[in-house]
Amino acid sequence: MAEETVRTIDRKARMKIPHTPYREREPMERVNDFEDIVIGYDAESAMREASRCIQCPQPSACVEACPLRNDIPGALWLIAEGDFVAAANVYRQTSIFPEICGRVCPQEKLCEGACVLGKRVETPSLGKLEMFVADYQRLTQGWPKAPKAPTTGKEVAIVGSGPAGLAAAESLGKRGHSVTVFEAAPRPGGLLMYGIPSFKLPKTLVDEKIDQLRGLGVRFTCNTRLGDQVKVDDLFRAGFHAVFLGVGANVDAKLKATGVELQGIFQSGEFLIRTNPPKKYVPEPLREAPKVGKRVAVIGGGDTAMDCLRTSVRLGAEEVICYYRRTEAEMPGSVKERIHAMEEGARIEYLVAPTQFIGDETGRVTWMELQRMELGEPDESGRRRPVPIIGSEFTLPVDTVVLALGYWPDATIGKTTPELKTHDHGLIEADEATGRTSRRGVFAGGDAVTGPDLVSTAVAAGLRAAEAIDQYLAGLNGN
Repeated sequence: MAEETVRTIDRKARMKIPHTPYREREPMERVNDFEDIVIGYDAESAMREASRCIQCPQPSACVEACPLRNDIPGALWLIAEGDFVAAANVYRQTSIFPEICGRVCPQEKLCEGACVLGKRVETPSLGKLEMFVADYQRLTQGWPKAPKAPTTGKEVAIVGSGPAGLAAAESLGKRGHSVTVFEAAPRPGGLLMYGIPSFKLPKTLVDEKIDQLRGLGVRFTCNTRLGDQVKVDDLFRAGFHAVFLGVGANVDAKLKATGVELQGIFQSGEFLIRTNPPKKYVPEPLREAPKVGKRVAVIGGGDTAMDCLRTSVRLGAEEVICYYRRTEAEMPGSVKERIHAMEEGARIEYLVAPTQFIGDETGRVTWMELQRMELGEPDESGRRRPVPIIGSEFTLPVDTVVLALGYWPDATIGKTTPELKTHDHGLIEADEATGRTSRRGVFAGGDAVTGPDLVSTAVAAGLRAAEAIDQYLAGLNGN
């Protein structure tokens, strides 16, 4: 479709079409609840915005920048024509989550950042157009029912129900394999359910996706943790022919500082679980939201830190500040997430890092000591290393501290799975193109392999692994 339109459209005229921003709820309204902040496009504005795409010759830069290689020009051509369902189906050819990726992907680092229009005019809002057509299809026609191949008789265990696991489950289910997903939490969804706040990703979308997969025949077994309750060897003994490890990265990176054990100091994972999912989906000990008090400090600079800032605002804190040890230029998270946090009243302080936390006689944190930093030579990440400035320490009063320093996989899996090779911090060693691990019949993908990354990257890894698993299963017993 896109190749034909290159010869028939007036690119110069399209570049003169004004950008139509998608709508969001006003900051002072949205901070009072945990509802989705994005209103998005209506039909007319979506068609107008999609008409700004100049249909670049293949391969388009936006497609190359998308981890899923979505045919973005093809979809935008259909949106501009008003054929929203057909556009949604274009996305679904390569993605199982257009309604989710359109909401949570950092498009400014991916498709929108690569768009050639950005050199001259405002880039089209590619992510929110994807979200619009996926929502339109879902709300007007229901979730599409995927065709399923004849049953193969092969059983596949998917461990983890985050983006990678769900992608692999859907792909393998469509291919006729019997799929069972094992999830440690009380409800499927992984990062989508427990790690991303509801004001960015409504949990009804995750629930509906799980129900769609159940309709495909995928089974879910929750409250089952691999490595503790069940081991990979147990799955093979139970009759599974292949195992996919999509366990994600959900072990918080620890801060080495005096006083981190004080009450009122939370790891970001626990903090977000306590505050965002529906209470019925949260383990009993974590159902009570933290009483954050007036002053909240969030340590870190990624998207999780921004999520914790915005959550703290919604919990009623009056002063919410992020402390980051580098400058804004080195922050790893999304620019739009930082903008949203500041719109909602949070602040960000740069070139500072905590050195110790001080508590009162009850053992609750009351003060935080920080030290100013300056940037030195680049480290292994390519970013300039923060160097402490001697004698620059200072203290600030705090009521709650949230440590958002990143995540690593659970190293238990590697320790309890013979022949499975892992890297530092428990990252599973797997082939990038196929997800094959060092253990025969075991595949892996997503954050368990790469460390914390994007939803779309994890989905792509799950889909690649599913294709490799399908080929592996076809080779068993000569079938």
